[in-house]
Amino acid sequence: MLGKDVTFTISARGKNERMPIVDFLQMHFSNIPLDQVDSVFGFLEASSLYSGRPFLKRQLSDKDLEAMKERNIGLRIPFTNHFLSKQEYLDHTPFLEKYHGKGNSVICTNDQLATWVKRDFPLYQVEASILKEIDSHEGIERALDLYDTVILPMNLNYNTAFLSSIRNKERITLFGNAGCALTCPARICYEHISKTNKKLASQNILHRNITFLFRMGFPINWCSNRLHPRKLKGIVDFDLEVLYSLGFRRFKMLRENRVRETGH
Repeated sequence: MLGKDVTFTISARGKNERMPIVDFLQMHFSNIPLDQVDSVFGFLEASSLYSGRPFLKRQLSDKDLEAMKERNIGLRIPFTNHFLSKQEYLDHTPFLEKYHGKGNSVICTNDQLATWVKRDFPLYQVEASILKEIDSHEGIERALDLYDTVILPMNLNYNTAFLSSIRNKERITLFGNAGCALTCPARICYEHISKTNKKLASQNILHRNITFLFRMGFPINWCSNRLHPRKLKGIVDFDLEVLYSLGFRRFKMLRENRVRETGH
């Protein structure tokens, strides 16, 4: 049985900005007590540093952030784009300053971004994204020299021998459930989405949707499953009690995207 020391970070991706965050959590994650929700991640205002999913519109409103703060739920900013320039970082300093505060965090794929955020905005926790695909003990140790916490690829949840031998388990985030990346043979979408979001962030919502259709709706070369189709499983739930027994206490939760048979 899971203890009260377990915490969850919840995906608000796909959430309509007008839907209150507490209603969203109670509707889609009713099995998770609010006092065990450590943080929520999703898109805020437009940014070229997003990745993971294509940026189409805002998902977390200012009212959501107020409600989260009242309940001691942190904000996680998904600045997981692979690519970054110094000027781009400087242009984002007002964004980072706006949400800078204890309990909030920034998820990074780019090590230079993580270095700058830790130097300039020390109240943020900085987490290494799953997009870094850290899958070895050496990789974990290197990442923990820079990052506060590390998200491991979801397929490692089945490798209990590997998980058992990880040191600093309190600094590891595991997926509590998984989408299409669990069985993906190549994950070629990661960099493609990073490049696409550079364009989407600079456009209005109409042009954003047009660009999305042409860059992700029609081409087949950005998704492994389009190139080599396999049977998708939708959302797969992991046995959290097993992972808990191995010493892990931090879990990341997605919700089902039935259209694409994966997770939001």
